[in-house]
Amino acid sequence: MSLSGVVGASAQQLKVSAASNIASIHNITHRMHLLALNALIEAAHAGDKGAGFSVVAQEVKSVAGEIRSLAEALGVELTGRVDSLRVAVDALAAAARSDRLGDLALNAVEIIDRNLYERTCDVRWWATDSAVVDCALSPTPQAQAFASHRLGVILSSYTVYLDLWLCDLKGRVLANGRPDQFNVVGADAHDERWFKLGRELPSGDEFAVADIDRCARLGNAQVATYVASVREGGLVDGRATGVLAIHFDWEPQARAVVKGVRLDPAEAERSRVMLVDAHDRVIAASDGRGILSERFPVDAKGRDSGFYEDAAGRIVAFHRTPGYETYRGLGWRGVIEQIPE
Repeated sequence: MSLSGVVGASAQQLKVSAASNIASIHNITHRMHLLALNALIEAAHAGDKGAGFSVVAQEVKSVAGEIRSLAEALGVELTGRVDSLRVAVDALAAAARSDRLGDLALNAVEIIDRNLYERTCDVRWWATDSAVVDCALSPTPQAQAFASHRLGVILSSYTVYLDLWLCDLKGRVLANGRPDQFNVVGADAHDERWFKLGRELPSGDEFAVADIDRCARLGNAQVATYVASVREGGLVDGRATGVLAIHFDWEPQARAVVKGVRLDPAEAERSRVMLVDAHDRVIAASDGRGILSERFPVDAKGRDSGFYEDAAGRIVAFHRTPGYETYRGLGWRGVIEQIPE
């Protein structure tokens, strides 16, 4: 049971116990009142000899009245304070749960950013491979075949990529790592956003990445495409001769992240974990709905992280990417939407 539930149950038991005890006090004061009343009647019958007894009876009656008043006040005050305690504990518990959801949202976006940071290193490194550099400079059939072979060797060691493409500066695909699976050599990619970004990179130290999208030439798979410029001699400041694009297999990697958030089974049933891009587009969701088609505007009010209750009474916790190492991130958010218990 949650802390709020424990406190709520204890508070209810306290109220029941207090009500029972106060009822007993009322019963005792009622009996005292009756005794005092009987004593007054007997004192009246005794005349002058019962005068002293009458004073005592009056005092007993007065004390009984005071005890009754105190018991009533205590009941009202105790009930009010117990209810206030329950409200305060419920608020604290809700804030703690929301803070935890915010931490989990941060964890989700951090995991994906750490993963994507490695992609930025991969693409810049592989753009200096001698087979890639030679093919971009002089794309003979032999050079293209060898470049495809080298890209295939790289792919055999990595399970997170769908394919690697080497393009010339006009956007024509010169080589790819999985020619038997994806027949893309000779295809024109000059209109692709990732190619345009890669074509404009100022040096071999830089990289670019396009938004998550579906790639028709890769079986309409969801991809995150990272690019680096291929340069003469493999030098950082060499003349640009081509663009290397690495197509990260986004859907299974992102699904593993959002479904791997550490929520207990009952909580997971009430929750939806998402990654949302800088344009509020859902790019991953634990329930598999709305990916790349749904927009989820986060009411952040200028905050990088936080939580709020939406119009439907659901808790929405969010955290903007802090980036990782030299990877600043793309303005994405980890978001958890949860129906309260």
